[in-house]
Amino acid sequence: MRVKISRKESKESRYWLNLICVDDDIIDKERQKLFKEATELMMILSTIIRNSQ
Repeated sequence: MRVKISRKESKESRYWLNLICVDDDIIDKERQKLFKEATELMMILSTIIRNSQ
């Protein structure tokens, strides 16, 4: 159950990171890095959920 909540939180993080619009390249690179990390975490958690059922 906690893994599902964590996956939901990572999806929500991706959603909010996707909404951020900035003109600063440094901030945009950081946003992209965080978006990628949230995506990887979501995929890991999805695999855990799939394998535990």
